[in-house]
Amino acid sequence: MKQSEIINLSDADLLEAYQTTKQKVSELKMAHTLTPLENPMQIRTHRRTAARLNTEISKRNLV
Repeated sequence: MKQSEIINLSDADLLEAYQTTKQKVSELKMAHTLTPLENPMQIRTHRRTAARLNTEISKRNLV
């Protein structure tokens, strides 16, 4: 998810996307621990998306 897409999300959608992404990261880490993933770069992509979402949440709380 790009930053421009994240900015356009509502507050509720932003929180939901953050929780979903964090859960996906946890699931991917667990799956990668048990058996190697075909594409381990998915973990990095989702982790960075979660960070972007968290940054936007923090920005909105400061305003």
